[in-house]
Amino acid sequence: MNQALIIFRALADSTRLRILALLRSMELSVGELAQVLGQSQPRVSRHIKILCDAGVAERRKEGSWVFVALGPDARVRPILAALDSWGEADHWTVADEARLAAVRADRASAAAEWFEANAGQWDAIRSLHVADSEVEAAMARALGDAPLGCLIDIGTGTGRMLELFAPQANHALGIDRSSEMLRLARAKLSERGLNAELRQADLYALPLADGGADAAILHHVLHFAQQPGAAIGEAARVLAPGGRLLIADFAPHEREDLRQQDAHTRLGFSDEQVLGWLEAHGLAPVQVETLEGGELTVKLWLGRKTGEPARKVKAA
Repeated sequence: MNQALIIFRALADSTRLRILALLRSMELSVGELAQVLGQSQPRVSRHIKILCDAGVAERRKEGSWVFVALGPDARVRPILAALDSWGEADHWTVADEARLAAVRADRASAAAEWFEANAGQWDAIRSLHVADSEVEAAMARALGDAPLGCLIDIGTGTGRMLELFAPQANHALGIDRSSEMLRLARAKLSERGLNAELRQADLYALPLADGGADAAILHHVLHFAQQPGAAIGEAARVLAPGGRLLIADFAPHEREDLRQQDAHTRLGFSDEQVLGWLEAHGLAPVQVETLEGGELTVKLWLGRKTGEPARKVKAA
């Protein structure tokens, strides 16, 4: 009863109801909420605190920014259902949706500027290996068409893996240490109408409980890792029995210049290394695939957490 009183008091304000409605569409920074609501950031922050104290919203700090999202689904869903049944959109809703479209446009513009400034660096790396479309198609074949359940993309970068696979998941979470990358991912995902959760965190300390995910992806992440085996171990920790980890990275190569120019810590990985790490952390090897077609060879490794029979390893 006390919790119900806290929730109803938190919702007994038109601004806080507007914030709740906006968060249904997308995760927003405090500054973006202030922009849409036409109110000062301190005032909006006070409203957000009340919603967070009631457990219907959550705050996450990313660098100097603070992002706000809806609270746990079990708590928020009945509230949203009740609100939907009680009334139609008013003039505030229409105005807020228009200003929210402007926020989306601002994000898209910022992302476009960043990509334009960094396109040369990205294209230089891509030119060294098989086309991204072929890698992505092979990853899609490895994961299959079935629902993915709870998906976590570790080192999500600009959110490309979420863009591809979030539609197959009932919950998709992207993790990255870089707040700049997360802002780019938000711009891309919101532009495409995809509702995925994004969090700033370290790949060695994922913000999930043991067994909290059904599928995990490490797409061109391990070659940046100081401890790739530990990164695989942390991914294995959050997988439920039968959950799958898909790794895409480079086979061993001799491009030493990538260490200095592009911060690559490791110059690719052998099957023996990756399969050893998988098995050491309770993941049975399921599939290995080799994608040749450039100076750098791309490899896919798929492992399944023990607790469910694994398919025979297939090399390609």
